[in-house]
Amino acid sequence: MRGHTVTVCATLILFMAPGMAGAATDKVVIGDIDDMSGVYADIIGPGGETAARLAIDDFGGSVLGKKVDLLVSDHQNKPDLGSQKFREFVDRENVTMVLGGSNTGVNLAMANIAKEKKTPFFSIGAAGASLTGKDCTPYTVHYAYDTTALANGTASTVVKQGGKSWFFVTADYAFGTQLQDAASKVVEASGGKVIGSVRVPLATSDFSSYLLQAQSSGAQVLGLANAGDDFTNSIKAANEFGIARTMKPAALLAFITDIHALGLNTAQGLYLTTGWYWDLNEKTRAFAKRFLERTGREPTMTQAAYYSATLTYLNAVKSVGSTDSDKVMAQLRKTKINDMFTANGVIRPDGLMEHDMYIMQVKKPEESKYPWDYYRLVHTMSGDQAFGKLSDSACPLVTH
Repeated sequence: MRGHTVTVCATLILFMAPGMAGAATDKVVIGDIDDMSGVYADIIGPGGETAARLAIDDFGGSVLGKKVDLLVSDHQNKPDLGSQKFREFVDRENVTMVLGGSNTGVNLAMANIAKEKKTPFFSIGAAGASLTGKDCTPYTVHYAYDTTALANGTASTVVKQGGKSWFFVTADYAFGTQLQDAASKVVEASGGKVIGSVRVPLATSDFSSYLLQAQSSGAQVLGLANAGDDFTNSIKAANEFGIARTMKPAALLAFITDIHALGLNTAQGLYLTTGWYWDLNEKTRAFAKRFLERTGREPTMTQAAYYSATLTYLNAVKSVGSTDSDKVMAQLRKTKINDMFTANGVIRPDGLMEHDMYIMQVKKPEESKYPWDYYRLVHTMSGDQAFGKLSDSACPLVTH
């Protein structure tokens, strides 16, 4: 009987070992779940991993006497895969915070797991404002930008420049829907009108039929409610078909990597809204120089946000002396963020990280003085101008 007991115990130890290893507490583990190889890979992707690792190095590589580790996974723009990986990271790898990269649909799915697992979730590459609206959670922090800020910046600027009638070419999932809706409200509130729209599947290779629909509408503005490769491919096609000569393209979400891929001859004159620019000030330039040395390109706003969010989380953990999610979230909400990404950034009760946003115009080739010198600052929007007031938030966590 005693021998049987020993055998059972040994068997239990063998079965428990993998779980125990996964739940090891000798490290503080951060997860990064993003599009690492698809249509949005240039926006954050491997560059986001580089930025997060830079932040960990700058923090000293450890917190609470434990090494800080980073685990990376490709969600492949699939919500079920993103949520599955989030759950695995928490259950098996003892991940205490997750950086969520591009794709609103995937981030909405991961936010549900963050709520279930009570794990801080920094949603950075996703634009959908519902992440801090009706879909908010106590553990979601929305960094960098959202569809409300993009519309308040770019759509309002284009209307002021005379672009009154709009036709949207829209990514056919949550991000595109929310961005088109937000931009439409701004256009109509500014005295313009929306003539029509067409929905385009993610990662479409041929935009010709959709752009011809836009052209035949007679609208003045081609509202591009898409991003990444979809944005650059639609701009290229609009130029190839001569549509950009009869309609004014509106870049509702564009990144510096997109402008680099297009070239200034094609992208010149575009207005866009960004939460960060590498050449904005001495702090941004210092970070950008280090990033460029490692990657060979300047960072996007979302890659810079990955750096900032990682440092912000580690500082909160250090301040409370724990990775306890509720303590960390409370600390995050009461601490202003001052770093190379933002000055006086505030994480609101709805989870939105409120900060200044910048309306930029892409320079003409002859205006660019050095590599990656692509933007001219048109206007700086304060946080509440860009994102709206907290009192207007649709988040059920906010008491009005």
